[in-house]
Amino acid sequence: MEESPGLVNLLAAREILKSGIQKSRTVATAVDQTGSRLNQASHNLAYLQAPIKNMATKCAVYEIGGHVDRAIAPAASVLKVLDLVYELQDSLQIDPRAPALFTHLAIIKRLQGALKLLADNCKLVILWLEDVVQILKDNAAAAADDDWYLVHVSKVVNILVELQVFSQDGGGVLSSAFDRLEIEFRRLLTETDFSHPTDSDEDNNIEDSFFPAPVIQELQAITEVLAANNRLDKCSSIYAQVRIANARATIQALNVEYLGIQLSEMDSVQNVEAYIYQWDEHMEFAVRNLLQKEYRLCSEVYKRVGKDVWMDCFSKIATECGFIDIFDFGSSVCKCKKEAMKLLTLLKIFSTLDKLRLQFNELFSGKFCVNIQNQTRALVKKVVDGACEIFWELLAQVELQRASSPPPDGDIPRLVYFVTDYCDQLLEDENRSILTRVLEISQVWNQANVEDGLLSNEIHSIMKALEINLESWSQSYNDTALSYLFMMNSHWYLCNSTRGNKLGELMGKSWLWAYEESVEYYEALYLGESWENLLVLLHEEGLTLFPGGRAINRDLVKTRIRIFCEAFDEMYKKQSKWILCDKALRWKTCQLIVEAIVPPYKSYLQRFMAGLDHETERVKYTAESLEKLIGLLFQPKLEKYGGSKCTDLIGMKNATINHFSSTPAAA
Repeated sequence: MEESPGLVNLLAAREILKSGIQKSRTVATAVDQTGSRLNQASHNLAYLQAPIKNMATKCAVYEIGGHVDRAIAPAASVLKVLDLVYELQDSLQIDPRAPALFTHLAIIKRLQGALKLLADNCKLVILWLEDVVQILKDNAAAAADDDWYLVHVSKVVNILVELQVFSQDGGGVLSSAFDRLEIEFRRLLTETDFSHPTDSDEDNNIEDSFFPAPVIQELQAITEVLAANNRLDKCSSIYAQVRIANARATIQALNVEYLGIQLSEMDSVQNVEAYIYQWDEHMEFAVRNLLQKEYRLCSEVYKRVGKDVWMDCFSKIATECGFIDIFDFGSSVCKCKKEAMKLLTLLKIFSTLDKLRLQFNELFSGKFCVNIQNQTRALVKKVVDGACEIFWELLAQVELQRASSPPPDGDIPRLVYFVTDYCDQLLEDENRSILTRVLEISQVWNQANVEDGLLSNEIHSIMKALEINLESWSQSYNDTALSYLFMMNSHWYLCNSTRGNKLGELMGKSWLWAYEESVEYYEALYLGESWENLLVLLHEEGLTLFPGGRAINRDLVKTRIRIFCEAFDEMYKKQSKWILCDKALRWKTCQLIVEAIVPPYKSYLQRFMAGLDHETERVKYTAESLEKLIGLLFQPKLEKYGGSKCTDLIGMKNATINHFSSTPAAA
């Protein structure tokens, strides 16, 4: 019997319903099997079973079968992926320390992929179910039980939305994993470290002291993961904190207490002169060893996330580790009062900065180290300006001393000691090259023509001014013999103190020969003006009683000898206060006096006192005692120099020009 059209439709609807019910049962079974692991979210998904089953019965009426079919497969995937998420979460409970670190990172990446898949599937199910909700809302008047279906489908959608939120961070599991990675990152930086040697030995190989390669790889991997998950700022902060603390401890171990010394314009640079060489070593160590290694470590750890990141991190380390304190000490030295010895200190500072110039350019380039760049330029300018100012005033300072008085004992003026030693120091190879460069830099800055021989020409002028000072001082003595001895003393020193050194090379052989000849010239003048005058007292006039006779006036002989001895005593007393500081010159001068006085005196005694032994005993001086006394002349007074050698460098003293120290001419 032919079936009616209504029955055919009913049978078709039944088949559709049976198919939908079967698929719903499959989903319900999957939900039941994983329910204990989904907790509240999994429990809520159980509501999918009944609403989807009921929706199947409505398929023929509302034509929603296709939507339900499309939602079932993603819904099943949601359950499977959620199960995988829970497995990965359990795996993340392991400690992320090596050798499990890279496994830990791989699990994190897998978990992130699973959570993304979960989110995508939830989104797909939600899209299809939202269409169902809309269809139910549009046909709400067609059946009395539509409200029940609408409520349950909406609840399923809400559950899936909650799972979408869960998929963003796995319920806080990812955040906890990243927190543990940050802890491991700090531990690796803290417990694994290259050693910073406490000296600036150039033989130290930087690469030898680097972090081990496996540790670098671990740090890079952690940095890359944290950067990809918006944790780079925290990562960089941890890195900077650890490395700053390490670098600061390294610098403090160098015994840098002197960096705390406060200097002002009233302080002499000689108060901290001993620290300048320490400062040089510490600056070189800080730049070439400490900061250069930190720079390379930064670049290695953060090379996968960009140069700006590691340059910013390095700039914080360089600024906060104590390096700026070392740098500032050089600046504070520039504040000290202006004095000649400060020039040598400034040249040392410039030398330190100059030999580190390439390292400065490498380490502190770019926008993140602008502050250090500015401080470096400011310090270089202070050093160059301060050094040039002092150097160009040296000639004027020597000339100003011309009005002062020479040493009253004929000794070499302190200014002569100082200028010759000082100029020789300026001409030493390192100082000469540095000072020449400083002068040339200043000329360029002032847009002046850079002339050749600036240094040598000025030294020539200073020495010429010193020679004029000596001439002027010699004329201020009331005693002519003392004036000659003073010139002999000073010229001898100029000749012998410059022979064979840089100053002597600059002045030339003819200059040295001229001073050698002038010493002999003044020796002759000195003897003629002083000791040789005593010989006049030993003349023979009137000593014979009868013309042509051999009888001698013994009383007159004794009188003349007595007068000679008294004159000798007077001259000896006066000249015993005079000083010849150089031992060789002192011996030579005493020998000249002995040769001039003793032989004539001895001859006089032999000729006119012979045979009068009892009278000879009454003579105050024998030739031998006279020679012995003369050999004791011109001895330096050790207490005057504090027991030091006369040729020691004598420090500058306050003088005429304000804020510029100079050396008084007098000893």
